[in-house]
Amino acid sequence: MNVLSCSINTLIKEGLYEISGVEVGQHFYWQIGGFQVHAQVLITSWVVIAILLGSAVLAVRNPQTIPTDGQNFFEFVLEFIRDVSQTQIGEEYGPWVPFIGTLFLFIFVSNWSGALLPWKIIQLPQGELAAPTNDINTTVALALLTSAAYFYAGLSKKGLGYFSKYIQPTPILLPINILEDFTKPLSLSFRLFGNILADELVVVVLVSLVPLVVPIPVMFLGLFTSGIQALIFATLAAAYIGESMEGHH
Repeated sequence: MNVLSCSINTLIKEGLYEISGVEVGQHFYWQIGGFQVHAQVLITSWVVIAILLGSAVLAVRNPQTIPTDGQNFFEFVLEFIRDVSQTQIGEEYGPWVPFIGTLFLFIFVSNWSGALLPWKIIQLPQGELAAPTNDINTTVALALLTSAAYFYAGLSKKGLGYFSKYIQPTPILLPINILEDFTKPLSLSFRLFGNILADELVVVVLVSLVPLVVPIPVMFLGLFTSGIQALIFATLAAAYIGESMEGHH
């Protein structure tokens, strides 16, 4: 009986280890035109986008004057995103709510999908399915979008006079001010990618070393930290946009 119990526990542990495993450096490629893309990232990104679009359709399908529970939830999310945008950008936050909201919701749902959906059960010829934010290319793309929005906000508000900030308060700081704008997307990208990857690696190590009673609470803690990472990225993006519209700080 003890042998049977040990065998069952071993099988359960090995199964969870395979599900929680991380394959590094392996990708499933598609050829689209003359470009080679990571297919697993596209697949999981499409799933996340479908979840967000489905939620948006449900939110606006039948709005009520007296909100129901579902409508209350969606309105709460919208108010939360508006508060983040207004706090960081200021009075002219309105046009930027969709952009900040898209960043926050995409990263949030991507992170949670990686933690909750059993992607690794689906076998690919190479690599594995995981959260889109688990790929450095996704986080770099999100960071570059933020940089583009950052420059667009400054140029649309101040025109070419926006570039005068690089020589403030003294022209001696020109190289440092330019370097600052290059490090902002780099910081956003590696902060998000590094934290998501580190969380997965911690779970893998714990599953392989200790009983399941320890890794499972850590997995739930990962859900919390995943949400925090989405909030940090969206907050910093809004802060950078607000800074470009107000001036150099």
